[in-house]
Amino acid sequence: MGSPKSRSALRRLGEDLRDARLRRRISIEDLATRAGTSRSTITRLERGDAGVGIGTLCDTLVVFGLIDRLAELLDVRKDDIGLALESERLPRRGRSTGTRSAGTGRSGSGQSQSDTTSGDDTDTNGVAF
Repeated sequence: MGSPKSRSALRRLGEDLRDARLRRRISIEDLATRAGTSRSTITRLERGDAGVGIGTLCDTLVVFGLIDRLAELLDVRKDDIGLALESERLPRRGRSTGTRSAGTGRSGSGQSQSDTTSGDDTDTNGVAF
């Protein structure tokens, strides 16, 4: 089940969870009680079992005081690939389309959009970027 990379990452995650538990001197039984699960589920989680639900992982991280780290895992502001792909899809400014400019009443004036914004990052509708 799963790719070798995901199995390896889950094993490492399980080992890290075990280390976090031991550093806090929390027994498996106590962690299971506090996380609202069973001893066997905590054992499976610490082994990197892919069948353990993400909710159990969340509850365990709450007990450890580390739940905020899960929220940061896929922080879109730090997703370099996603940000690069998104910027490629953004409309390019400064191209003259020869169509009626919004709010100016001029059509095809030959003046590019970048010329009308005076170098600031405002589109023709007055929206700043």
